[in-house]
Amino acid sequence: MSEPMPHPLTPQDCLVAVMIAVSASDEDMRTAELIKIESTVNNLPIFADYDLDRLRLMSQTVLDLFTVEDGLDALFGLVRANLPERLFETAYALACDVAAADGTLNERELRLLEEIRYELTIDRLHAAAIERGARARHMLA
Repeated sequence: MSEPMPHPLTPQDCLVAVMIAVSASDEDMRTAELIKIESTVNNLPIFADYDLDRLRLMSQTVLDLFTVEDGLDALFGLVRANLPERLFETAYALACDVAAADGTLNERELRLLEEIRYELTIDRLHAAAIERGARARHMLA
């Protein structure tokens, strides 16, 4: 693992970690996905006071976790422990936006989205609405 965290994860760190996880899930972090993450962090009100230096740290943390057995379980444990439940749907929506950013969803991304739904107890009907919104926002011409 790389350098230790200077302080516990913030809710914003958790949202970033989920977005990075979706982008890295297929071992191909596409430019469109990275631009979507950067744009999200730069534009959404929840990230207004977010220290952009932590973006790199969170990226490295997620990538490190993906190299160890049960790393995904550890990631979900960190997210559930540090993300308020009221932001679970936000995390799922951001994950869907990153997955849809390049215009395609591959099997690994779909499996991770399913896992996020399960781990964050996202209601199936709410998940379908979130997914439909992401699909509509990222539709290719």
